[in-house]
Amino acid sequence: MASAVASRVLQPIGTAGKLFAFGLDVARNLFKRPFQAREFIQQAWFIASVTIIPTALVAIPFGAVIALQVGSLIKQFGAQSFTGSASVLAVVQQAAPIATALLIAGAGGSAIAADLGARKIREELDAMMVLGIDPIQRLVVPRVLACMMVAVFLNGLVTVVGVAGGYVFNVVLQDGTPGAYIASFTALAQLPDLWVGLIKALVFGLIAAVVAAYKGVNAGGGPKGVGDAVNESVVITFLLLFVVNLVISAIYLQIIPPKTG
Repeated sequence: MASAVASRVLQPIGTAGKLFAFGLDVARNLFKRPFQAREFIQQAWFIASVTIIPTALVAIPFGAVIALQVGSLIKQFGAQSFTGSASVLAVVQQAAPIATALLIAGAGGSAIAADLGARKIREELDAMMVLGIDPIQRLVVPRVLACMMVAVFLNGLVTVVGVAGGYVFNVVLQDGTPGAYIASFTALAQLPDLWVGLIKALVFGLIAAVVAAYKGVNAGGGPKGVGDAVNESVVITFLLLFVVNLVISAIYLQIIPPKTG
């Protein structure tokens, strides 16, 4: 009884250690040659094709909700002139990276886990190892790099669409002034805010790809095991993304002083 309880308690710790070790293996294989350029291009195109339209559609309500909520709160304090800068800060620093991460993990990450899991149960990965081919260097590294690159581009897309959507909703529904909304961009926002959003997207894409690849490579139990691996990869990625987002945001706010209007 005691041993069963101890194993249940220690199992998450062991899984976290294996995931971290897998991430180190991926980092070590990033510099191995030859680089699988064709696989990288194919995976980048596939991930972009399954995420770009949902990301653009999700960005519109994200920007609208933030603009409406922020505009309503600021209006209560009589500071309507800062609506634009506050909305842009919320979109650039938080909404855009998180929306990008959720779509990358939900669409791209699940596809990676399913693909690698299917290869695992068909014993393709074992066959590659017998032939002296490292599956991590051949299959995982291109997918990780593709996820990171696509996440950065999607973050830019969400930022542009979110800011534009917030502008439209603020001007149309809240009777905001277009000139004041645009002019207030530089009141509180600064260039490091854009950089931290890009860094978040890059890190989130890395986490989503590594977790999905780990669950796919370690899938077992037939098709049901592959489905379980996909579900677990998405859930674990979501949890890690919110924790990492909190850590990065806290560090950023400590290092970069906020700009005062």
